[in-house]
Amino acid sequence: MTANANKNFARAMNILENNGLLLLRGTEIADICGLVTSQRIKGSWWGDPAGPEIFALGEMLSDHPDVTVTKLITGKVTFVHRSLWQRLIAVGIAREEWQMKSLSAPATLLLRKLDKEGSIVTGKLGKSFGEKTGDAARELELKLLIHSEQFHTESGFHAKLLETWEHWATRMKIRNKQIEPGKARDFFEKRLEEIRKNSGLGRLPWQPKKPSKAK
Repeated sequence: MTANANKNFARAMNILENNGLLLLRGTEIADICGLVTSQRIKGSWWGDPAGPEIFALGEMLSDHPDVTVTKLITGKVTFVHRSLWQRLIAVGIAREEWQMKSLSAPATLLLRKLDKEGSIVTGKLGKSFGEKTGDAARELELKLLIHSEQFHTESGFHAKLLETWEHWATRMKIRNKQIEPGKARDFFEKRLEEIRKNSGLGRLPWQPKKPSKAK
């Protein structure tokens, strides 16, 4: 790594160790794009000159043993530190109404298959759950019903490993600790209030969307 990459990685890990949460890109809380560029990027960050550096930092964080990735804040890529994993699992396995209500048929079928098998690689699913199996997986991700992890296949393609939270916890050797889902949700709500950059921004999956302001 370059000296600058080392510096950005150290800064990102410091934020995660202190706050527990970090976005890839967003204005709700601290984010990787802002950390690397010290400014807001207009348009896709992929097309920004700092794009390769942002991507590399995201990959380094994703590979770190104390970091996992979810869609926790406003449906965006959110890095979560190990210190919050047990609370994250408590929310994920609860299967509360906000998670199960209005779940599409393909997503429901995929969840049942995961409950039976524990883990699935998306590239092997084909069209088993509709024309776009990825849509069913994203639906489960957004409701925190599963853990997912991107990886490169031997042929060089991107694929996702989808897992039940129980399967992921066992694989990661996470010590089982009974936490009430309500208390875990309260914790994340409080933490988001503490670290958000702008009042009113940021929404957790179980929180209702705020109505858009009339123009």
